[in-house]
Amino acid sequence: MSTPEPAWSPLELDALSAAAGPGWSVTLHGTAASTNALAAQDPVADTIVVADHQTAGRGRLDRSWETPPGSALTFSVVVDPGIADHDWPLLPLAVALAVADGVRREADVPVVLKWPNDLLVRSSAGDDLKVCGILLERVQSAAGVPLAVIGIGINVGLRAEDLPVPTATSLAIAGSSVSRTAVFGSVVPALATILDALRTEPGAVLERYRTECDTIGREVTVSLPDGEELTGTATGLDRSGRLLVGERPIGAGDVVHVRPT
Repeated sequence: MSTPEPAWSPLELDALSAAAGPGWSVTLHGTAASTNALAAQDPVADTIVVADHQTAGRGRLDRSWETPPGSALTFSVVVDPGIADHDWPLLPLAVALAVADGVRREADVPVVLKWPNDLLVRSSAGDDLKVCGILLERVQSAAGVPLAVIGIGINVGLRAEDLPVPTATSLAIAGSSVSRTAVFGSVVPALATILDALRTEPGAVLERYRTECDTIGREVTVSLPDGEELTGTATGLDRSGRLLVGERPIGAGDVVHVRPT
């Protein structure tokens, strides 16, 4: 556990670069609309774009992701996954595992995974509250190489009165006073480790995600992109990482865990 930064203190580039470790090129913006948008403008593998304050972040399904200045860790990592096209759908699942590893290691908070790549903290009341969102985009480098822009937003120091929605939480609310820089320094190496594993043993990464995904075995309601709503039991994942609701594979949709009675 690290010594916490003072509340709302600005991030520092030297500290972030040291926390990321060798092999990464880190840039820091005091304020940015979207780190994913900045990273995608001229994508270069092994670069990380960090915003001290992100003003127009996006989550999955084009949802906004906004937090007060100094309270969240928002950054985008550009990587060359080095995987076959048919394994790209596994990338969001692998990233979720990596972020969970980093958060657990540094903040000692019992996060769980919701398909495909949300991190949740279970409250004392039994509610699953979102602490982190991940957004992946596939882009091309100037040389035409397919790259992944991985946007990560972690609620670190938000207070209860700052939460944008009642289904959100933060590491601070969950009882951890860890700093944003320390979380960054734990998540980035975990991401590098899981990407190495995905390149060599994609099946093993998928199997690990199956064992850690809290959605599997739950009653869920899924809002599909075409407007259909599907309710049933999440029975597992197929080889492409799609969620099985009953026997029906779901590749994209907004999943809500139905709280047991």
